[in-house]
Amino acid sequence: MRHGEKAIQEARLEVWDNPTPERDYEIDITFSEFTCLCPRSGYPDFAAIRIRYVPDEKIIELKSLKLYLNSFRGMHISHEEVTNRIYGDLTKLLGPRSIEVIGDFNPRGNVKTVIRVASGPVSFRGMTTKRHLQTDSE
Repeated sequence: MRHGEKAIQEARLEVWDNPTPERDYEIDITFSEFTCLCPRSGYPDFAAIRIRYVPDEKIIELKSLKLYLNSFRGMHISHEEVTNRIYGDLTKLLGPRSIEVIGDFNPRGNVKTVIRVASGPVSFRGMTTKRHLQTDSE
């Protein structure tokens, strides 16, 4: 097993303390080379994953996020499930003031899919809405 494969296999999301928790600011991350496998056909799906959040006490460590997202490469998982899983894992770990995860999947078979999952004050196509941040305990 090569070094990169081992790092992806052992990937765990890590957090750091937010250096300025008293201030609202947005963190916008785009992972443009996301891949997973179609659960039905096994063909690869390619996407850009965009994560936007306003942190509270914690922020995500970027290398751990990269390795975590790469861990889906060999997984048979739908667009909807993977986008919601990323959202759920980050929401649980970070407890952000608001968060949005977008899975923008490349067309395959002439079908393009964009999945958006969000909570807290978020913007959908220029419309800002407030939502209650859901947790697994609710």
